[in-house]
Amino acid sequence: MSLASDSPRLSRKRIVSCVMMNLVATPGLGSFLAHRRVAGIGQILLSIVGFLLLLDWFYQLVVVQYFGQIMGEVKIQPVGYIGLIGGGVFVASWLWSLATSISLLQEASHVAAKSLRSFGAKLIKLDEGRVGPALLALPAWQRAGDTISRTYQFKDFPAAMQFVNAIAAMAEEAQHHPDIDVRWNQVTLALTTHDVGGLTELDFAMARECDAQAQS
Repeated sequence: MSLASDSPRLSRKRIVSCVMMNLVATPGLGSFLAHRRVAGIGQILLSIVGFLLLLDWFYQLVVVQYFGQIMGEVKIQPVGYIGLIGGGVFVASWLWSLATSISLLQEASHVAAKSLRSFGAKLIKLDEGRVGPALLALPAWQRAGDTISRTYQFKDFPAAMQFVNAIAAMAEEAQHHPDIDVRWNQVTLALTTHDVGGLTELDFAMARECDAQAQS
């Protein structure tokens, strides 16, 4: 596989955006945009039905009955069940979209590891003519001999550890492990392929995946 033909994988950032849409904006919208169309449409329809039922409950309770009582024209009728049903339907749509969101995040992790394993199928030490252009495509990474490294900075220690855990899981599945140094909110990763005694395409593929993970 040629380094020049490979572009940074952007799907992780897109998936995170879709998950945020599911959980914060409209349940199902993120699923639909992430090409889970059947689940997305189902979740959107459920959320719309639940929202309409809640609106109907509010209308019946406040507009019809409350103001009707003031005018002396309406008798009290039980409408609480409408709100309960509407709330239950909306929560069901949110929980369904949550399950889809978890599946999307897991899929992103597996895709990353599968991509890395494909580079590891034939490990060949890169010569200087290939290391230079590959490193130019990763300007934040520094080279020291047969190792490339980068330091990432996060807002606090928990954010740094969340990144470390994500990298550890991806590295374990891909069976290519960077050296990791943690200094509170800073994480330094160093990559080399010990089996061939130098840098390989796998190291640069892992570097791109680490960059994508840091941006998610």
